[in-house]
Amino acid sequence: MLVALFPGQGSLRPGMGTAWLEHPSSAVLDQIGGYAGIDLRRLTTEAPLEELVRTDNAQLATFALSMMIADAAGVEADLAIGHSLGEYSALVFADILSLEEGTHLVMERGQAMAQASIEQPGSLVAVLGATPEILRAALAAHPGIVVANENAPGQTVLAGSLVDLEALRADAKALGLRKVVPLEVGGAFHSPLMASAGPRLRAALESATFHLGRIPVVANIDALAHTGSHDWATLLSEQLTGTVRFASSVGNLPGDDLHFVELGPGGVLAGLIKRIVPEASCRSIGEPADLSEGVQT
Repeated sequence: MLVALFPGQGSLRPGMGTAWLEHPSSAVLDQIGGYAGIDLRRLTTEAPLEELVRTDNAQLATFALSMMIADAAGVEADLAIGHSLGEYSALVFADILSLEEGTHLVMERGQAMAQASIEQPGSLVAVLGATPEILRAALAAHPGIVVANENAPGQTVLAGSLVDLEALRADAKALGLRKVVPLEVGGAFHSPLMASAGPRLRAALESATFHLGRIPVVANIDALAHTGSHDWATLLSEQLTGTVRFASSVGNLPGDDLHFVELGPGGVLAGLIKRIVPEASCRSIGEPADLSEGVQT
């Protein structure tokens, strides 16, 4: 089974689109930019970090780069999994959403989440190397903090207010948390602090058309594969404030002949796959040079 992976906005860095400017698939950037009314060539090549990490920009840029790379790679996968924002990329890749509808939803989501982050400031931290028992104890000691991403064994992302996260970091040694790393993001994503973004996103999702699609997509919120006939508006709405269950999404896949290809910037998901299913093959396509390596099917 070949599984296509699509990263979230945390994989983005300034200038990641530069190597693609002369590639024919860069036309996808222009197409998405036309739908969005934004110069995505400039955003993905010239924008400084402070502009790029703004939630609405980061989500649209990551989505656009992933769609361009998927077009360039021409991969025929059996299943798709997206991480957070990457779930929208996966749905477009699977033809469950059109590129135009996907662009519109990503814009609505990014803008709604950016506004929610202003209303309820917060952030994310990655906790590395903690056992499940230690993590549960830490969360019990800091009830304002929740699990945003279950990424891989030994790697969990937590969300909370700035005050709560600072308290957790100050208490980390006493709690047995060896490594707590602040993430450079614009808000407490996948937590109750995003609730005010819900009505706007839900309205956009309910007006979108979800098609049957070519292949199933594994939903973040329940770690199960769904076709386009399922209620994706509900799954995506719940994902806004719910945990991204990436480790379970991969761990629940049937069979032991698994191959993964990450289509998007950063290579972050390929690293997680090595921790979740070390025996599986996985490669990341993030630059044109990666296309020459081929994809095992």
